[in-house]
Amino acid sequence: MPKVSFEELLDAGVHFGHLTRKWNPKMKPYIFMERNGIHIIDLQKTQVKMDEAANALRQIAKSGRKILFVATKKQAKDTVADALKDTGMPYVTERWPGGMLTNFPTIRKAVKKMSNIDKMATDGTLDNMSKRERLQVSRQRAKLEKNLGSIADLTKLPAALFVVDVQKEYIAVKEANRLNIPVFAMVDTCCDPSNIDFVIPANDDATRSIEVVVGEMVAAIREGIMERRMERANAANEQPANEDAEEAEEEGSKPRKIEGDEDEE
Repeated sequence: MPKVSFEELLDAGVHFGHLTRKWNPKMKPYIFMERNGIHIIDLQKTQVKMDEAANALRQIAKSGRKILFVATKKQAKDTVADALKDTGMPYVTERWPGGMLTNFPTIRKAVKKMSNIDKMATDGTLDNMSKRERLQVSRQRAKLEKNLGSIADLTKLPAALFVVDVQKEYIAVKEANRLNIPVFAMVDTCCDPSNIDFVIPANDDATRSIEVVVGEMVAAIREGIMERRMERANAANEQPANEDAEEAEEEGSKPRKIEGDEDEE
């Protein structure tokens, strides 16, 4: 997997932290220096942390489990949604539904309601409703799609959470911590990294910075998915070969009839 270079991180502005007066002292290990009242993030440490996070995410994807991305801030919405296309990974880019993780069965019921409305549209049930009722159902479906459409395939709790802004998504982080779900996150100099399992010190405000970091994580996930597919394909190919070998072994173990035996009889 090609890794993001120091120069690419620099060009994307990943090193720009927040104003020094807004800093969180717990981020001190990841700060390189102060310039013009702004903290500068140590990009060498960012690279190391990105590699650690990418390797862990690749292994999760390889195991076939889901990683839920959370990015409701304006700068990150489209970036995350576009990056995750064709990966099958769920994401939340609208308001975080309270209890999304801690009250997961209720969220699943809402998703099921959405599929039930779709079923009503195909079996003709909606056609028998009045115009007003159809409009109400249509609006309800649109609202559910906006808030929950991107997690429709999430049938059980995710194996991990990836968060772009831990301050903004503090409820999501809190729920994940409560359920012991590992949290991967871009953490800026104003944030508390204490509750994050895989800290990626980075500028979480600039669109380009988000694109570079999220792009690297999604690339690792894609790699894990491909490795899983290849392993399953190899296993499927090996199975007939093993069956043929077993059949040949069985044939070889059967007692052979000697031609002279018939003459003696």
